[in-house]
Amino acid sequence: MSSTIDHTMGARDWMLLVSLSLLWGGSFFLIELAITGLPPLTIVLLRVSLAAAALWIYAGLRGLNPPRKPGAWRAFLTMGCLNNVAPFVLIVWGQTHITSGLASILNATAPLFTIIVAGLLLADERITLAKTLGVLAGFSGVVLMMGPAALRGVGSELLAQCAILLAAFCYACAGVFGRRFQRMGVDPVVTAAGQVTASSLVLAPLAIGFDQPWLLPLPSILVIAAIVILALLSTALAYILYFRLLATAGATNLLLVTFLIPISAILLGTLLLGESLSGEHYLGMGLIGLGLVAIDGRAVKRLVKR
Repeated sequence: MSSTIDHTMGARDWMLLVSLSLLWGGSFFLIELAITGLPPLTIVLLRVSLAAAALWIYAGLRGLNPPRKPGAWRAFLTMGCLNNVAPFVLIVWGQTHITSGLASILNATAPLFTIIVAGLLLADERITLAKTLGVLAGFSGVVLMMGPAALRGVGSELLAQCAILLAAFCYACAGVFGRRFQRMGVDPVVTAAGQVTASSLVLAPLAIGFDQPWLLPLPSILVIAAIVILALLSTALAYILYFRLLATAGATNLLLVTFLIPISAILLGTLLLGESLSGEHYLGMGLIGLGLVAIDGRAVKRLVKR
């Protein structure tokens, strides 16, 4: 079910991965702002529907048309449920009960799930010792970097924590399922637009039925701004990069972005909010870097040869 990919990422792939981590690194903060004024389903619906509108406008400017084959839209629907509807709702709901720091740690389990799912279903992404050790090192780095304070809520809100873990598992399944779009010859922009469009169609009746958004008070300018940025940057632009990277680097390499997201969030806080870095941050980043090097494999192969 897969086409051949290059497991050793080049400079362009790493640039896309870092860019994606920056776009998604700020999403946890934006979600925390949004949930102060809107319920979870409404937030997710606004996020994907605004992103869908922006992506189809961009696709039209590039001369890209929606696919006409029903099979493509069935795939968009499945991808939308796995990559948007389920994880977005689970994460937004989970963040109403636990901190964004703990949510980002639990979200960083996505590569662990991806190694298992991809190893079982994709012939060219088999489980290896280097991958497993690299992912464990990276996850340890995330936990160390976020610090003991982020782990204080572990066990107190078990259902919310399980929701974030289930979201991470959905991301792993989406990464594996999404490999088929390259084989179908669908442009990454059209794939991103189709995915969020299908997600909007699923979420609209749910948000209308449960949240009754017409009865909600008008949100503040800050909440509206958070939703717009979340839709245009952390969703529309992010998914263009996501599908380009998935086509060239594969599901396991793509989901490494969840290790980089906490680094991006902390560095953004340092640059924009004047926050300071501690020794744990540097050690955590070092462990994540070590894990990424192990998964990339080139340095390990050179060492073995020597």
